[in-house]
Amino acid sequence: MTSAPALALLTATTVRIEDPGPLLALLPEDGALAWVTGGEGLVGWGEAARLDVDPTAVRGADRFELVEQWWRALTDDCDVVDDVRLPGTGLVAFGSFAFDGDRASSVLIVPEVVVGCRGGTWWTTRISSGPAGPAPRPVTPVRPPGAVRYADGSRSSAGWTSVVGEAVERIAAGDVAKVVLARDLEARTEQPLDVRWPLRRLAADYPECRTFAVDGLFGATPEVYVSLEHGVAVSRVLAGTIRRSGDSQRDVEQATSLARSSKDLEEHEYAVRSVAEALAPHCDAVEVPAEPFVLHLANVMHLATDVRASVVDGASSLALVASLHPSAAVCGTPTAAAMGVIRDLEGLDRGRYAGPVGWTGADGDGEWGIALRCAEVDPDDPRRLRLFAGCGIVAGSRPEQELAESAAKLVPVRDALHG
Repeated sequence: MTSAPALALLTATTVRIEDPGPLLALLPEDGALAWVTGGEGLVGWGEAARLDVDPTAVRGADRFELVEQWWRALTDDCDVVDDVRLPGTGLVAFGSFAFDGDRASSVLIVPEVVVGCRGGTWWTTRISSGPAGPAPRPVTPVRPPGAVRYADGSRSSAGWTSVVGEAVERIAAGDVAKVVLARDLEARTEQPLDVRWPLRRLAADYPECRTFAVDGLFGATPEVYVSLEHGVAVSRVLAGTIRRSGDSQRDVEQATSLARSSKDLEEHEYAVRSVAEALAPHCDAVEVPAEPFVLHLANVMHLATDVRASVVDGASSLALVASLHPSAAVCGTPTAAAMGVIRDLEGLDRGRYAGPVGWTGADGDGEWGIALRCAEVDPDDPRRLRLFAGCGIVAGSRPEQELAESAAKLVPVRDALHG
């Protein structure tokens, strides 16, 4: 495995502040970093340190080990003054990992400035490698993207439904039990995209989700790979989806139907089992509820289960993510067979879509979600971005229904771009 690059010595100072207003409203246009839910969380900007993981140099799961090695070295030598001592204070980093470490890059960014809020307490952290500290960045008015045009991504709708049909055949043949297939949609904006525009809309429309931004990847994910705090790990598993109708009575009926759907319950069981098995080597007292609940979002409803466990081997949030990814919720089961089907059939580079995204603290605690309901801005053309959605395919899947589900999952980012 390639060694992590040399590090500059950092200082991090956290102080309590008065309520400065909505977190996302504090972000400058460039370099926005965010992890916000229900008005609380973290935002940051600037780069005090950064690690890019090149897939040609570091393969597969080794990317997690390299990132943790780099992070531990940096935290060991950092001078931290923390007057607040809450999760997210002191030295923190935002990260985003490739879904497939053999195909795309991953990144961990230590910002120059972090502003956070938890339980009514506000703080700011300034991180630098010199005595002067980071220079303030002006907050400019948010710029709308103008007209947005869409085009097929790697496959047309008809082409993608054909791929779903092939996957169902693979399942029937016994090659795999479940496989998650993604599709992408290309969007072109009239003006270079100011990521703050869709972030604010996503946070307003989906307050129960984690609204995130890391290095051009942004979205609002409903799924938490792991939240680790003081030795307790919680993972929210989603699998099984139905689109909302817009009629409250009809939605109640559809929620009941979803909770009884053998196809969706089968898909959900695979995902929950994969998470529980991944946590088991690091944890004891893994608690899995007997039945899922229905999570109601603005556009869809999901079968959801919160898995809770006590970490007994000192594993960090990064280490737990390394064990969890890729889960059955974003890959399939068995994992190796499902990844093989994805590589054979999907026909697109997911990049960091469906990979872990979130933050980690110097003590190893942190929160990592799965990069869903998201888009990635082209680093060479800020007017071009790709939107992503994926669906779990099992024996009972029907291609046209899966296409409709994927369209529903594209709605959050499409709506956010138009504002």
